[in-house]
Amino acid sequence: MTASRLRPQRATLSVMIICHNEADRLRPCLESVRGWADEIVIFDSGSTDGTVDIARQYSAQVHVTDWPGYGPQRNRALLQCSGDWVFSLDADERLTPALRDEIDRALADPALPYTMLKMPWRTWFFGKPLRHGRYTAPQGKLFKREGARYRDHQVHESLLLPKRIEGHLKAPLDHYSWRDYRHALDKHLKYACLLAEQKNAAGRRGGLGIATLRFFADFAQQYILRLSLLDGWRGFLISLILAQYAFHKYAALFTLQQAERATTPGAAPIAAAHGDCGGT
Repeated sequence: MTASRLRPQRATLSVMIICHNEADRLRPCLESVRGWADEIVIFDSGSTDGTVDIARQYSAQVHVTDWPGYGPQRNRALLQCSGDWVFSLDADERLTPALRDEIDRALADPALPYTMLKMPWRTWFFGKPLRHGRYTAPQGKLFKREGARYRDHQVHESLLLPKRIEGHLKAPLDHYSWRDYRHALDKHLKYACLLAEQKNAAGRRGGLGIATLRFFADFAQQYILRLSLLDGWRGFLISLILAQYAFHKYAALFTLQQAERATTPGAAPIAAAHGDCGGT
């Protein structure tokens, strides 16, 4: 543990990061916790853009591995953490000084009753933070390490705690999820296809009717019910992207199931649904 102690004495804190080809965003992320975290644990899944070289400038605990999926990779990183508390940070996120100070105060309290601390997510979208919708929901990024683990899901992995008692911080965590419009579309499509595979493995059914219904329902939920309309053109655009994301999940699930039926004896041949939304 080598972090600076120019702060109130607090419980020890590990920051863990999983990453792949994040050379353009990793440095600001690591600068936001340099000298503050007691240790930084980084798991890289075979970057080719210099990400690992940057990571090694900030941490002696850089592990280069294969890619088993989000949940398993986070569990690998979690096993290497030794702090009393763990902050699961992504390469596209940055802690603000106000958030660091608030965490220091919280973890300096020996009577702190919580096992997880959530914080506001300040997601930036084309130069301005979103104020409403899914990407402003508080994030449970900070938790007690003992007994914690992630579900072994390929995407949208949830954290399991022996006893979950949530507290809420006020200072925001900055989130720079998308480099540009294409990246926003590609990232949502990737997650949609991974979720389709996960749903298919769990026996969930898909269909183009369901996909179409989810498109309109999710747009209405984001734009109207979750007030993205108050974010102007940014709110309209992110609502459309999320509606497309919902459509792609169930359309990809449908095509996966159609491809499986085509491989059964006696089934009529159809085009296989592989590529970006099929198989592994």
